[in-house]
Amino acid sequence: MATLRPFRGLRPLRQYAAQVASPPYDVLTSDEAREEASNNPLSFLHVGKPEIDLPRSVPPTDERVYLKGGENLRQLISGGILKQDEQPCLYIYAQTMGSHTQYGIAACVPVEEYIDGTIRKHELTRPDKEEDRTRHIDATGAQTGPIFLAYRGHEAIDSVVKDLCKPAPEYDFVARDHVRHRLWVVASVEAIRNLAGLFEGVKNLYIADGHHRAAAAARVMHLRSSGADRRTGGEEYNFILAVVFPHTELRILGYNRVIRDLNGRTTSGFISALGRTFDVRRSSVPVMPAHQRQFGMYLDGSWYIISSSESSSAPDAVGQLDVSLLQHHLLEPVLGIGDARTDKRMDFVGGIRGLGELERRVNSGEMSVAFSLYPTTLEELFLVADAGGVMPPKSTWFEPKLRDGVLIHLLD
Repeated sequence: MATLRPFRGLRPLRQYAAQVASPPYDVLTSDEAREEASNNPLSFLHVGKPEIDLPRSVPPTDERVYLKGGENLRQLISGGILKQDEQPCLYIYAQTMGSHTQYGIAACVPVEEYIDGTIRKHELTRPDKEEDRTRHIDATGAQTGPIFLAYRGHEAIDSVVKDLCKPAPEYDFVARDHVRHRLWVVASVEAIRNLAGLFEGVKNLYIADGHHRAAAAARVMHLRSSGADRRTGGEEYNFILAVVFPHTELRILGYNRVIRDLNGRTTSGFISALGRTFDVRRSSVPVMPAHQRQFGMYLDGSWYIISSSESSSAPDAVGQLDVSLLQHHLLEPVLGIGDARTDKRMDFVGGIRGLGELERRVNSGEMSVAFSLYPTTLEELFLVADAGGVMPPKSTWFEPKLRDGVLIHLLD
């Protein structure tokens, strides 16, 4: 049984919403965030990636960075840019990208349901990224961006959500990436009770995006509750800010890989090694895989189509994923990438950045080879999560992304 809890959202006044809302902290580098937030002192990147307001010599994990994030958040509050709702509410958050629209319910969900598995995960977290978000939440006293949850489509819930979206929204703006964002405030006690009651019939929620935020929220709960003289269970640190979407409305893009070197091999030696497991064919055009078990590869200025010659009879749901096939039959045995979570020779490139970003990373000399992947499906995600399995890191890239700064959950 899933629990949705209303909360007193801290959010921008309507006239500031478009200026405040920013891309999630983890989809931009520090340099990209500096550029994105330049000439916009209200951008929430000043809270989510506060290193942009400090000298470049200050590491992003320096204590001064987290303190600066808290300072910047308090300035937005004291300056009248952000205001907290007077009563607990739910919120409907709709995003439109091209012809595609998805409607989510913004609420708080219990940390305990993340711990007991009611909220199911499918990836392990990277220790450094988890530590970063833990320190950020603790220093700011807030969850400054939501986790992205999915549930199996439910007609009654979908119907109620669409009815709640009939009035004019509180926010309606188009971000720089051309995605339209709308927010409705659900303050009616009856409507809140109705929606929360419907979710009592939803067995599980699934983390689509935000594993590090969720893990950090759990760590902060343990930190704060261990030092508390009394704990009622109703303290705000016991809950996680989330937006919950029906799986029927979500889209996944591929999550691509770039590798720094060829593990001591020459180009010809590397391609020869691949040929023992994969069918390798040169392509005259950039390769976006057309189906499962096919990959694109960019190497030395050329694109290749590589297809698996392995059968798809892996014993579990994880082993059947394309990201697992690439990891176990190419990245590990040929390129020596043993632990994708921690190996600094590999980086991940979200599908929204396009094949041109893969070419750029290799052509610059920063990386030696890039791989484009066919998207993991939501059914694969559910199968893995229900089986208690763990996907390789960065197996899914959901688009469009939720904006940070639209809703903030205060812990203090």
